[in-house]
Amino acid sequence: MAHHPNEPETTKAKLKRRSLLTAGAALPVLAAAEPAAAQTTILVEPNTVQQTIQGFGGMNHAVWIADLTAAQRDTAFGNGANQLGFSILRIPVHEDRNNWSREVATAQRAQALGAKVFASPWNPPASMTETFSGGKRLRYDMYDDYAQYLNDFDQFMANNGVDLYGISVQNEPDYAHDWTAWTPTEMLNFCRNNAGTIGTRVIAPESFQYRKNMSDPILNDSLALGNVDIIGAHLYGTQNADLPYPLFQQKGGGKELWMTEVYHPNSTDSADLWPGALDTGEHIHRALVYGRFQTYVWWYIRRSYGPMREDGQISKRGANMAHFSKWVRPGYQRITATANPQANVYITAFKSGAKIVIVAINKNSSAVYFPFTVQGGGNATVASWVTTSSQTLAASSSPTMTNGSFGAQLPASSIRTFVIN
Repeated sequence: MAHHPNEPETTKAKLKRRSLLTAGAALPVLAAAEPAAAQTTILVEPNTVQQTIQGFGGMNHAVWIADLTAAQRDTAFGNGANQLGFSILRIPVHEDRNNWSREVATAQRAQALGAKVFASPWNPPASMTETFSGGKRLRYDMYDDYAQYLNDFDQFMANNGVDLYGISVQNEPDYAHDWTAWTPTEMLNFCRNNAGTIGTRVIAPESFQYRKNMSDPILNDSLALGNVDIIGAHLYGTQNADLPYPLFQQKGGGKELWMTEVYHPNSTDSADLWPGALDTGEHIHRALVYGRFQTYVWWYIRRSYGPMREDGQISKRGANMAHFSKWVRPGYQRITATANPQANVYITAFKSGAKIVIVAINKNSSAVYFPFTVQGGGNATVASWVTTSSQTLAASSSPTMTNGSFGAQLPASSIRTFVIN
């Protein structure tokens, strides 16, 4: 089968690069420098909980590119040595029902290894769509049929042993050059009037750039919001200032906030460039700390620019994801920590019961040393893993925490995870 026009090395890459420009982002998303904080001790506050983490993962699309092999499924969703520890799999809802079975094997294995599986459609069946001045849209008299179509996919996966965690209404409705477009009003109407009949969690609106004009109407409408379980968004070209979402914090109680697709910073460079791969780690930090997202989901799991190389081995970008995904498991809570103790240093912290996980990124070209203080902490050995230009997810020296304090060096251009039991 010919590649779909959404194949990232062709149209998709161009669209995303264009999205950076249309957003006014002449520089990469993370280019805005932050002033170094005066405080140099990194303070971790386990009693100040922010959000519950649902997981980290990526996309499998067995029609546009080859399916993951059995070994690659284990590399992606297993959590042993040389494995990514992913806990989320995204799959497509193909417009052709004959292709649905092609997504089953990877979904079955991911679920068996503990991952949540969710699905996103690019197009309804052609019989449900019509052309209009803006491209292609779902016919207004087909909303009930489309909701049933999504239910049919959910049931098909269930019949094949896969319990979908959720299903999206539409992938990137506001950047639909090669797929079906939805206006904010159309998305609102479907969520109000039809989404309530869908038998699994409903994800909307999956804006390509976390544009709030797509999700504000849902949050501001109690009927629509009552039928939506997860506000989903993509972060292509999203500016740092647009990561916080006060309206969600105000009205999204009981709902989840998921980042359901991105590649960062591009799909043109190898995933093994160093220190460029650290941009991925910083992007995860920003999505979790400032965006308060509960998930971080990459585009293709296996790709030259993805977390897994085409040879099935973990890339440097993948190692940055794994520094979170291997040790920050579903159900862990992000807690407050000194996020930016000096320029180009980024700290994210989590807890599960008495366990504390700290992910520290140093994008400086020289090593930096920090004292860490965990409020209420006692005495413990701190396990540690590091990725540098020459090491990938390597066990590293273990500092000792005494009365809640320890010191640690962050090597030049590195990402390091600390686990305190």
